[in-house]
Order: sequence, then structure tokens, then C-alpha cells
Amino acid sequence: MRLLVAIGGNALLERGEPATAARQRAHVAVAIEHLAPLLHEHDVVLTHGNGPQVGLLATESARDRDLPTPYPLDILGAESQGMIGYLLLQALNNALPERVVATVLSQTVVDPRDPAFAHPTKFIGPIYSQVDAQRLTLTFGWTMSPDGSSWRRVVPSPAPRSFPQLPLIQLLLASRALVVCSGGGGIPVTRDDRGVLSGVEGVIDKDLAAALLAELLHVDALVLLTDVAAVMHDFGTPAERPISYATPAQLRTMSFPDGSMGPKVSAACSFSERTGRPTLIGRLADAGDLLAGVTGTWVGPEDHRREGPSRD
Repeated sequence: MRLLVAIGGNALLERGEPATAARQRAHVAVAIEHLAPLLHEHDVVLTHGNGPQVGLLATESARDRDLPTPYPLDILGAESQGMIGYLLLQALNNALPERVVATVLSQTVVDPRDPAFAHPTKFIGPIYSQVDAQRLTLTFGWTMSPDGSSWRRVVPSPAPRSFPQLPLIQLLLASRALVVCSGGGGIPVTRDDRGVLSGVEGVIDKDLAAALLAELLHVDALVLLTDVAAVMHDFGTPAERPISYATPAQLRTMSFPDGSMGPKVSAACSFSERTGRPTLIGRLADAGDLLAGVTGTWVGPEDHRREGPSRD
């Protein structure tokens, strides 16, 4: 099968960890090990998050006294794509020496009138105390928001509309290359009436971008990998329980946290509604078991319900 597999930024850097190169390289090696069953058996397009990394770059840029103004988020997004893409490329070359692997620096077109620009919601960067968050707001003009018991920076997250690099990605896939692309949801750009592309301040949700890219690439399944075993009903309550199977219509009647599972559920519903194909959501460590129906959450039409043991 052809799969689009999206891994989160926490696959490279866990919450609260020091953002060292060695630590991220080690996490990438583990991620590729978990992905090995899918990479060996299927044609895979791999996308990734960049929230921790682009936030780190933004903090470094803002604190650089030699810069009159910090670098904009589109350029920082490109930098994070290059860094993470390189780490994934090298790990994939080492794990699959027989495969052609390509990392594509990818842009994503957004609507400049998207209401998200006026309502920042996308978490990036490290966690802070409330005192430090207030100081950063005063110093840099950042918008800060609670994230659990801590605080993090939030930036606009406009919806993805199209991908200028789509023809190149399709060409690479036709040659059976393993493609890493659309990192961090893609570098956010707008296109004017003349077709001119320009970068904008924002970070696109990588799961929503993955869903649209998966649709345009006609993949057989979308795989969204995270750090929880499945989508949870009544998450965070004593009654929480895993959802092993759901239709998009069923999931759209439920509520999920905006900063974590919400975008994944929205992306899964969107892809499955538009294509009739399944989305699988589960832990990166369980990647090899998701297609077999052993674990995770399967989102799709009722008539495509997977075979496998019930975990309800």
C-alpha cells in the first residue's frame, strides 16, 4: 500500500527535554526503528512536526542582539525542516541502504484572510512558568497560553490550501523513492493574483496538512503517530477509555483537546470523509501493529471497518 505517515515533533524532542542535537538524533534513530515494519512493507510518504524545534529557533533569534529584528516564522520553519529532514534522511539512509530517500523542502499555501491570523492557537517552543511567560510577552510581544500546568507560546495556524511542491513529490513517488516532505505542515506562504509566493508568520498544523496531502497523493491510508495508544473517549476523566473504531460522524459528536488530539481527529475525519479511506491514530512505538488492527484507533466508513480483535 501507499501510506502517508505523520510523526509528531515530540518524536524528536519530548516535553521538557534539553534540545540538544545528540538527543534529537537518538530520538530519530528510535523513531525509524519503530517505523521499520511500515517502511519495509509499504510505499511511505513521511511528514513530521516541528513545534519544539521552530520554537527553539524563534527564541534564539529573538535573543540574538546582533539582529535588529527576529527572523520570521516562515524562515524559521524552513530552517527546522532542513534540520529535521537531514536527521530523518540520514537515519533512513542507514536503515534502508537499498532505498532512494529524498527530503523535500516544502511550502504550503494558506489564505491571507484566514481568521487564524487573528487568533493564535498553535503551541511552539518550550514550556515556561507563568512569570517567565509574562516576561516574554512584555519583552518580545509574544502571545502565551496555558499548556497544562505550564505556559507556551502560541502562533497563528492557518489552514493548508495547496502545495507548490506537489508535482515534485509525485515525480519522486513515481520513481519509488521514500519521500520526507511537508515538515511542520510546510512553510506557510501566500500566493497573490500573479502567482507570486510570499512567506507569512504562522505554523501550519502538520496533521491537517498531512490529511490534505494524503488526499492529493491518493494514498491508501493516513497514519497519524503520537505518544498515546489511541484516541480516548472522555479523555482526562476517570471514565476515559480507548476508541478502537469510529466513523467520522461519530467522532465529530465528541470533544477533544485543541492542543493535542483535536487536530488529529479533525484531520482523520477530513481525510476519511473526502476519500472513503481509513486513518489510523496510535503510538509511534506501535506503528507496526496499527495496520494489523492490534492497537490504535481506526477512523473510516462503517463498511470499511477493519477486521481484528475488539478492544472496546
